Amino acid sequence: MSSKAPRAVKTPRETLLFGLIALVLACLIVYGFVGAPGYTDVYYHFNAAQRLATGFGLTDTYLWTYIGAPDTLPAPSHLYWMPITSILAAVSMWLTGSTSYAAAQIPFALCLAGTALVAFQLGWRGLKHRRGAWLAGLLTLFSGFYTRYWGAIDTFAPYALIASLALYAFGLALESPASKRWWLIAGALAALAHLTRADGLLLIGLGGLLAVWLIIERRLTLRVGIVRGSLLLAAYLVVMLPWFARNWIAIGSPLPLGGTQAIWFDEYDDLFSYTPDASPSTLGLEGFINSRREALVNNFATFVAVEGLIAMSPFMLLGVWRRRRDPDWRPFWVYALLLHVAMTFVFPYPGYRGGLFHSAAGLIPFWTVLGLAGIDDAVGWVAKHRRRWQPQVAKVLFSFGLLALGVILSLQTGMAGRIAASDTIPALYEELQAHIPADARVLINDPAALYYFTGYGGVVIPNGDADAVLAIAQQYAVQYLVLQAGGMTDELAPLYDAPPAFLTPIPLTIPDVRLYAITISP
Repeated sequence: MSSKAPRAVKTPRETLLFGLIALVLACLIVYGFVGAPGYTDVYYHFNAAQRLATGFGLTDTYLWTYIGAPDTLPAPSHLYWMPITSILAAVSMWLTGSTSYAAAQIPFALCLAGTALVAFQLGWRGLKHRRGAWLAGLLTLFSGFYTRYWGAIDTFAPYALIASLALYAFGLALESPASKRWWLIAGALAALAHLTRADGLLLIGLGGLLAVWLIIERRLTLRVGIVRGSLLLAAYLVVMLPWFARNWIAIGSPLPLGGTQAIWFDEYDDLFSYTPDASPSTLGLEGFINSRREALVNNFATFVAVEGLIAMSPFMLLGVWRRRRDPDWRPFWVYALLLHVAMTFVFPYPGYRGGLFHSAAGLIPFWTVLGLAGIDDAVGWVAKHRRRWQPQVAKVLFSFGLLALGVILSLQTGMAGRIAASDTIPALYEELQAHIPADARVLINDPAALYYFTGYGGVVIPNGDADAVLAIAQQYAVQYLVLQAGGMTDELAPLYDAPPAFLTPIPLTIPDVRLYAITISP
């Protein structure tokens, strides 16, 4: 009789149990740490969702960047960011009959629970034991620095679910390359990922690389490989077609133009330049090298601290290295490599200032499984050299220790960055309402936040001088300028205390803030 214990088998009941637990924990995380918008991205996506849910369509009454900016306001929304986040929130608002932030969060709690289920399934598939599946799912929920962002009306939770499902589908496509189904599913999911984040387009590139790889390995003939790649692309185009059509009608192009200027940014504030003119000639060789070096250092820190929970990162690398030839993991590590290269060497400033952080959310379910696999690999290696070690006990202790670290770090960062629900309007916006007509447009640091609290339209303060301010005011019919100490470029700083003739000061009681009426000569 064999002395080996029978291998654990996942059952539908266990999957359902984990799903219910994941949903409860996801709701606690989403609603416990985030009760309101806290930064520009969230204000933007939430505002757009409210406008969509209340019958205004996908439109904006303000501009937060001049890249791909329209000539007039109001204008089509999402000409820089992609629309799925706002659409999910708007659908939830419409179904619940409420335009509250809490109503908008419902899909994001579901996305987080779904992402944990992906990790749970990956744990069974990759580690083949119950401990790995449950810990992978729980580590995805308690993912350290991400915890305080899962409840934000932003791309974190949607992209985590959609991108991880796409990578999982690619893995199944490689397992059964002759099957058409998974190539179609992967293409559709890649399109949804692209509709969530612009860099989701990398997933289509990943699919092409995988098809070529299968042809080189002779697992597919050239003809069949081309057919599979065509199915992938066709599914992507079918899902993207409505968005392409909307953009063609709104701006005369299937996708907004101008975002690639970010390749040549000399600083992050180039995102707010008027007019955008970043190019190889404006960046120069020295700027090119310095920007990539700066992104490399910062993105390495993101990988270690954010993706790897600090302590898990070496085990992640060990896990992926030992499984690098496994077809199940190939789509993941190729995509992870593509993403980090793109966010470091192609789009350095947007990459390290948040792009990588947002997009790496789709890697978390895989990293948790690989981190746990790496722990098992390391313990197994040590046990071969230290006979007194009990490897099964050590694997349990270290892996549960990793979960404890994830929970502690998640609670610490979550509570430190907690945003409570509040109906209070900040004092600055209240005072602006007392001095500015309801239909006015305003130049201000964060027009998305201004709109959220007051309903004012407007544009963002440019990375430029007084001439840029005047040109913007003339183009977009802006009547007021708000300058905040510490929130201006060096070129705009003189306007704070010595405004030109076209600016008329309006006294405020708020310290370190200046309000000016803009006089535009006929």
